[in-house]
Amino acid sequence: MAIFYRQYRPQTFAEIVGQNHIKITLEQEIASGNIAHAYLFCGPRGIGKTTLARVLAKAINCEKRKKREFEPCNTCRACREITAGSSLDVVEIDAASHTGVDNVRENIIANARLAPSANRYKVFIIDEVHMLSVSAFNALLKILEEPPAYVVFVLCTTEVHKIPTTIISRCQRFDFKRINVSDISKKLAYIAEKEKIKVDKKILDAIARHSEGHM
Repeated sequence: MAIFYRQYRPQTFAEIVGQNHIKITLEQEIASGNIAHAYLFCGPRGIGKTTLARVLAKAINCEKRKKREFEPCNTCRACREITAGSSLDVVEIDAASHTGVDNVRENIIANARLAPSANRYKVFIIDEVHMLSVSAFNALLKILEEPPAYVVFVLCTTEVHKIPTTIISRCQRFDFKRINVSDISKKLAYIAEKEKIKVDKKILDAIARHSEGHM
C-alpha cells in the first residue's frame, strides 16, 4: 500500500502548503544568490520544516536552475539524488539519536571539511537540534563561526528555547506557523482526487480541524 505522506511530499516551494512568509524570503535569497550559511527552522511538528529544508537543498544544488530563478527542476542528477535521499552532499542527522559531541565531530565537522562530491553545496539538515548535548553544541558552534564556503546548515527544532543563544545568533531564524484548516483541507482534497477516492468535503474539513495545524 502506498504511503501518501511520502508520495505527496512537496518537492518544490510552490507545493509547500502555508509558510508563505518563509518561502518568499528563501526564494528571493536563492534567486539573488545570497544564500546564508546557516538557517534555523523553528516550530511544531508536521508543518514543513524538514520538507522545506530538502527543497532548499535541491534548489541551491539544482544543475538546471537559471539565474534569478529559485525552483528546483526535479529532473537533473542533483535533484533526483536529493529527492531519493541518495545524495552524498545532503546529510540528514537526527540529533535525538546523535546527541554526543563525538557524533557531531564525526558526522558533521569531519564531513564538512571535505568538499562536495558532486554538487555546488554540501547541506547538513539537523533535525531536533535542541537534543544535542552542551559539548556537542560547543563543537557545532566552532564550525558555524567559520564554515567552509560550500557548506550550508539547516537546523530544525520544535523547542527553540533549548538552543544556546550563541547558536541562534549565527543562524538566519525562521519561525514556522501552524497550517490553517482551509489549506490542509485543500491538500487532502487534492490527494483524494489523485487517488480517485470520493470523500465528502465535510469529512476533509473535520480531519483538517482535528489535525490542529499539522499536515
